[in-house]
Amino acid sequence: MNRIFSGVQPTGNLHLGNYLGAIRNFVTLQDDYESIFCVVDMHAITVWQNPEELRRHTREVTAAYLAAGIDPTQSIIFNQSQVAAHAELAWIFNCVARIGWLNRMTQFKEKAGKHKENASAGLYVYPNLMAADILVYKATHVPVGEDQKQHLELARDIAQKFNNDFGRDFFPLTEPLILGSATRVMSLRDGTRKMSKSEASDMSRINMTDDADAIAQKVRKAKTDTEAMPGLEALDDSGRVSEAARKARPEAFNLIGIYAALADQSLPDVLSEFAGQPFSGFKKALTDLAVEKLGPIGAEMKRLMASPDHVDAVLRDGGERARALAMPILKEVYDLVGFLRP
Repeated sequence: MNRIFSGVQPTGNLHLGNYLGAIRNFVTLQDDYESIFCVVDMHAITVWQNPEELRRHTREVTAAYLAAGIDPTQSIIFNQSQVAAHAELAWIFNCVARIGWLNRMTQFKEKAGKHKENASAGLYVYPNLMAADILVYKATHVPVGEDQKQHLELARDIAQKFNNDFGRDFFPLTEPLILGSATRVMSLRDGTRKMSKSEASDMSRINMTDDADAIAQKVRKAKTDTEAMPGLEALDDSGRVSEAARKARPEAFNLIGIYAALADQSLPDVLSEFAGQPFSGFKKALTDLAVEKLGPIGAEMKRLMASPDHVDAVLRDGGERARALAMPILKEVYDLVGFLRP
């Protein structure tokens, strides 16, 4: 069976974008792949984290995995810092990757902004750690969002260079899995901006811990426009929303994409169903759907967070199983590199 690895950063306030873009896909993938799902706490500290909050957020992501339907007996769920092999392989990859490759990483430029001289070295080399996360398990596939494709390409470059340097077809060239019709969920207040935990207004996002009343209120108050629901004329030849249509009505198509993802329907099917209807009717349908799909997840997350012993037990067991997979691979890497182990 092919093996997948993926992770979510424990930086707080998991929202609908995290669920539709990542966590929900993990649930469906676990039936078809040997699955390793990580809470990437080592990535989180590339920017400063309050230690107590980091521990709480690590449990929160784990609770989200469990509440969404990831089976900890079928998949491996653990937090990254439990498996030292991630950091050890990342150092070797620091010596394999080239500075020019890292200089091309757009996400570092976006996160560091104008103050890159003050950014942590960890933030700069974190794509090498991401490559180690994947390759220390020889994962064949990684479910990624559009914003992570460049990092996966770097992981493939590192794997290929390592294989060439040491004359062995050792690491796989991991393939991306880009899934779902709403991989990029936008703000409920501004359809041109990605949904984000850092947005000042809580009304801009649906949090995974929101209860049914909060979800309903946020959908009802989500920004739209006064026009009727669009139809199939909004799609281009590939069946996607055309750039012109999305630019003209970003909030409308954001909500339509959310509905399609939650309902497991295609965009053409959703547009055919609601074409020409008042947007108020569509919003009511979206409200009912969001409450049905997300309400139970939020309730279960709160239950797990209130009694974290089960969450900790899942992480402890997952860490042991992850180490059992990673350590033999790391030992082979050490032998290839030439490290003496008397």
